[in-house]
Amino acid sequence: MRDAGHFLIRSLLAEKLISEADVQRASESAASKNIDAVDALVGLGIISSRRIAIERAKICEYPFVDLTHFDVDFHNTRLMPRAVAEKLVVYPLFCFDGVSTVAMLDPLNLQAIDQVRQVLKGDIDPVICDAEQLRALIARAYSLSAASGASGSAGDEQTERTTGEEPIVAAVNQILAGAVDMGASDIHINPDEAELILRYRVDGVLQSLQGPQKSAHAGIVQRLKVLAQLDLTQTRRPQDGKFRFHPRSGAPVDIRLSIMPTVHGENVVMRLLRSARSIGAIRDLSMPEDMTQHYEALISRPNGMILVTGPTGSGKTTTLFAALSQLNSTTRNIITIEDPVEIRLPVVRQVQVNAEIGLTFAAALRSILRQDPDIVLVGEIRDNETAKIAAQAALTGHLVLSTLHTNDAIGTIARLRDFDVPAFAITNALLAAMAQRLVRRVCDACAESDVPDPHLMLEYGLSNAMAIGLRRGCGCVKCGQTGFRGRVGAYEMLRMTPGLQAVIEGAASRSELAIAAAKDGFRPMWRDGVDKACRGITSLSEVERLRTVIEARLESVDGAASTSTRAAA
Repeated sequence: MRDAGHFLIRSLLAEKLISEADVQRASESAASKNIDAVDALVGLGIISSRRIAIERAKICEYPFVDLTHFDVDFHNTRLMPRAVAEKLVVYPLFCFDGVSTVAMLDPLNLQAIDQVRQVLKGDIDPVICDAEQLRALIARAYSLSAASGASGSAGDEQTERTTGEEPIVAAVNQILAGAVDMGASDIHINPDEAELILRYRVDGVLQSLQGPQKSAHAGIVQRLKVLAQLDLTQTRRPQDGKFRFHPRSGAPVDIRLSIMPTVHGENVVMRLLRSARSIGAIRDLSMPEDMTQHYEALISRPNGMILVTGPTGSGKTTTLFAALSQLNSTTRNIITIEDPVEIRLPVVRQVQVNAEIGLTFAAALRSILRQDPDIVLVGEIRDNETAKIAAQAALTGHLVLSTLHTNDAIGTIARLRDFDVPAFAITNALLAAMAQRLVRRVCDACAESDVPDPHLMLEYGLSNAMAIGLRRGCGCVKCGQTGFRGRVGAYEMLRMTPGLQAVIEGAASRSELAIAAAKDGFRPMWRDGVDKACRGITSLSEVERLRTVIEARLESVDGAASTSTRAAA
């Protein structure tokens, strides 16, 4: 008697989705690995599990359900034992009026149907799902639900480090793996009065997901403390640590952990750190071509100071480390001072700031200058002393790279003045100041032509011909219905020119600096954003959001700054 797999393969052949040669390869692989031929087709990459599920739905005449379109309640794990769900690969999605909608792989498996009916004690309405999605749902739902009923204790440290089967351990692994799969930069685990809120920051935006119940909070925090080797008994003071997570597939991920006590319990935020392998070349940063050339020329200078500005999470470290990666060689002595060290580069000497023992940025920088460096990277200029030493180092034959927290590149001059760096030191040491932000990329899978508001087109000076390339994302599975997938930088560069030197030495105001910079070719970063929008990389709405945020911050510092900057542009 022919089984369901045989009819499925015949259907795939009839649809010309696979060939006889593919079937032969899959049969041989299935025989050697003792697996089903259909699974072998997916394992060999001949066809996707999603396509298999859709074709099976056609044969069985049952609906196909894409699980990414549904917010499935993890509390449904209480309706079915995990052993049954994993053995039969089924999960109860919804229950209405005594009828349960059950996701499964093969609704023609009558034995499985009968067993599910007995477990759920009612009628069922089977739907077919992608096998990979369904198995992932079962693993995540049962791991996070099991954690809620587990003890809040961290348990035996060595056991938790090795088995990974305990409810709390499995829940933490699911939370971390989910963040890696979604490409998140941060994980937030926030205890509230009656619930535990789990959020991932994806493409700069926090997204809420289903997580464990509040009862699992203490156990999850204890587990994370074990991983980061923090004090398990301390719950009233902030703690910071770091550990490495090994997902089932892909490279290990370094994670920075921050725990802070709140009125509802310890709040957890984790930053997923990039590895040195993920740092590309300067030309991969998507800077404008002329800015790329200027940046490459500036970092090749033997001395001077280059500053990159922007808020936390704007990509400053990536921009600086792209330069270090290009300069890194055994012929140069490169030393960095960081807090914390996030990306480790070979050959480069990297120093971790430790304020508790007096190893501050300023103290470390003084010592580093006695280490015969060619290039020094200072993670951040935070105070007068660090700023003055960095400027002095740039004047005495060292290339200094660092960051500042300012709203834009022109604001760098005022910030250095606030740090009591003399005007002559600014004009002679500073080679350039760059400011950057990250804007979201339009999802290529669901992109469509965009027809922007006429007022926006007028605001940005766009003609109909220039607007032809504008795109927007309408939302799809790949981008999580957001219309955006990934981020790209928007940049501006303020280069030190004779004209700018003159106005700085004359103690010029911000508006005068903006006018002088514009005469020398300075373009604000929102202009770079508009160029990227016209090429379909980002959307005009993202550029408008970027400009609104920047100008709102500038107006809080200088009411006339926004107007003068736009006039200079």
